[in-house]
Amino acid sequence: MKKYINQIPTLIMAVLLLTFTSCKKEYKNAGGANAADVLGSSKGLTGVAVGLQRTYTVSRPGLLFNSISANGFVTNEIFLLNSGNIPELQLTTGGSAVDGTNSILGNLWANANKIIYDADNVITNAANLTDKNYASGLIAYSSIFKALAIGNMSQYWEKVPSGIGKNVPFITRVEGFNKAIATIDNALAVTQANPISASFLSNIPAGIDIQNTLNALKARYALFAGNYPLAATSANLVDLTKKSTFNFDALTLNAIFEVATSTNNVFQPLNANLGLTAAFAPDPNDKRIPFYTVTAATAPTVRISGFGAASTTAYPVYLPGEMTLIKAEVLARIPDLPNALIELNKVVTKTAAADPFGVGANLPALVGPFTQAQLLNEIYKQRCIELYMSGLKLEDMRRLNQPTADRKRNFFPYPFTERDNNINTPADPAF
Repeated sequence: MKKYINQIPTLIMAVLLLTFTSCKKEYKNAGGANAADVLGSSKGLTGVAVGLQRTYTVSRPGLLFNSISANGFVTNEIFLLNSGNIPELQLTTGGSAVDGTNSILGNLWANANKIIYDADNVITNAANLTDKNYASGLIAYSSIFKALAIGNMSQYWEKVPSGIGKNVPFITRVEGFNKAIATIDNALAVTQANPISASFLSNIPAGIDIQNTLNALKARYALFAGNYPLAATSANLVDLTKKSTFNFDALTLNAIFEVATSTNNVFQPLNANLGLTAAFAPDPNDKRIPFYTVTAATAPTVRISGFGAASTTAYPVYLPGEMTLIKAEVLARIPDLPNALIELNKVVTKTAAADPFGVGANLPALVGPFTQAQLLNEIYKQRCIELYMSGLKLEDMRRLNQPTADRKRNFFPYPFTERDNNINTPADPAF
């Protein structure tokens, strides 16, 4: 993130310091840059757009870290090393210990709303630019982060705000996923009409493959919304040979490494089985285990590797294996069990060398026959291993009917910053 990071207008930097409640999302800064100037030029809009990626990925406040940690604690992917970290302690305890004061959930909620607000500004104002190909890039790139923000909220809360403003109403989480899909559809239509210019791509951080990412996120959220045909169609449009990543450098560090791996004071993998038990435990020969974990001589003996291994390790926006597993799940639900097994075995037998990220189980193919329930359970198992520490496991546990006893929360309570400022905030879920 070297380009524009240090050029983000004063207005945008000041926004980072404001409260993100639905009641008071005006984001004004009387002493900063004029909003019309910032949002009226390609340079200003690019600064705002690049700021979306920073907000998503930056250390503890960012959605990337908070999604992975909140999901990891309540699904037993990771365990807490220091009980003095109160927000993490609440999540690892689970149940009623998790409340509206939790700062991990508060940061996730606040920064998701900030990303939606800023992305809307870019998407709306980019349409007014003369250079439609540059505008297309701005809209598509910003739409990725808007969709991720809406999608993250919809994964963790039963209902989400319908928009940004005072006392906005809430919509169901499925409506939230569909809203993310609508954002993506608009971006796909814009890029089809006006291909993204090379000049735009040169002005944003390297790493994100915009077109493939839009289709991959559409497949993910269509699956979560229960729109299985759309999920399969979108997954088929993703080039599985390509990477799409959040990149890091000496100034913008990988948040998982910075907070957890390097300090060994926040969390680490629960165990070498990635927290999976009984029939879901990985095969001891599964090569994804030494990819995602490393063994240490001192406690904790199982530690983070994979995408949290180093300060500059890139983090995938999605993994190619996720797309294959989406196709397998859709086929299993039809049910077309023979073809579902074929897709599933593409992940089971995949070698590290055959995967752009080096994620490969390298196991013998599964041999049926399987019932639909057995095959869906196997898909769940493979998702847990292939997509370890991706922030998706809680959603998978609910969708694939895993016992509630295997997780510490089903949905999260709403942050007090929202409840105290929005009269429409729903009641907290019991669990």
